[in-house]
Amino acid sequence: MSTVSRRPALTPRHLTRTGERLSFVYLERCTVHRDANAITAQDAEGTTHIPSATIGTLLLGPGTRITHQAMSVLGETGAAVCWVGEHGVRYYASGRALSRTSALVEAQARQWANPRSRLAVAREMYRLRFPDEDPSGLTRQELLGREGKRVKDHYRAEAARTGVPWRGRRYVPGDFSSGDAVNQAVTAAAQCMYGIAHAVVTSLGCSPALGFVHSGHELSFVLDIADLYKTEIGIPVAFDVAAQDEEDAGSRTRRALRDRINDTSLLNRCVDDIKRLLLPEPAGDTATGGHQDATPGVAPDVVTLHSDGGRQVPSGVNYGGGDDYGESLW
Repeated sequence: MSTVSRRPALTPRHLTRTGERLSFVYLERCTVHRDANAITAQDAEGTTHIPSATIGTLLLGPGTRITHQAMSVLGETGAAVCWVGEHGVRYYASGRALSRTSALVEAQARQWANPRSRLAVAREMYRLRFPDEDPSGLTRQELLGREGKRVKDHYRAEAARTGVPWRGRRYVPGDFSSGDAVNQAVTAAAQCMYGIAHAVVTSLGCSPALGFVHSGHELSFVLDIADLYKTEIGIPVAFDVAAQDEEDAGSRTRRALRDRINDTSLLNRCVDDIKRLLLPEPAGDTATGGHQDATPGVAPDVVTLHSDGGRQVPSGVNYGGGDDYGESLW
């Protein structure tokens, strides 16, 4: 039987530096189990071993089953687990976030809580969507007006490019079939993009509700992130599908968008964009405590306590003596 004084054994988290992990691994139609410190993916073609400490986020697609032992080792390595649609198209549920650090969600809360920084992030989101225009100095109302005009112009441009008639955006919530083929395709593309954004936001430990453009909904930040790629990826794919055939526009859009997402490495791009928006400081700066390996989203376990003057002090210490160097609680 182990004793308190015995030095703890190394866990799978020590096998790979966090900065060297794979951002996402997608599996479908297989059984995920554990073999030592690796997870295995078994299907009709055989068994694949994946070192658990190299995984950032595991996306479980249709037809997957995962064992308790596999979830146990993934938890030890600090990997996130998300249940998604085919090729990560839709987000259904998730386990814990990839990160045990709160660096990103705290940065998100700070940016959101200050009206000036909240507007600054909204402007940066606009700049990411439309890099040919400088939104500096624009008010929120001006941002909304310009965004609306740019999206309308984009719809018209895509209609001209593909030859698909465009009579405006028409969508009745709960009645998917009420729209024409191109509107059905646009709706399907939007739903897929929301799923992708939701999976990334939750895997990074961010709050889906604290949006910088959208507000008042539990998925406000998800909508913000999904919109970053609307005119570049979602709408063009929808018009391409509608131009090919009007039948079965929804499912064909999902398949086409799935392939485009894989070709453009959109998942990794989402991660980079969220970090850029919320943590403008370089990695290893004050946002990560000066730890060069403390990349947001995959930083090591560090639990601190709030003290005066914005200082953080170690946890697990009794500060009953009134100073910052009390004795251990244990």
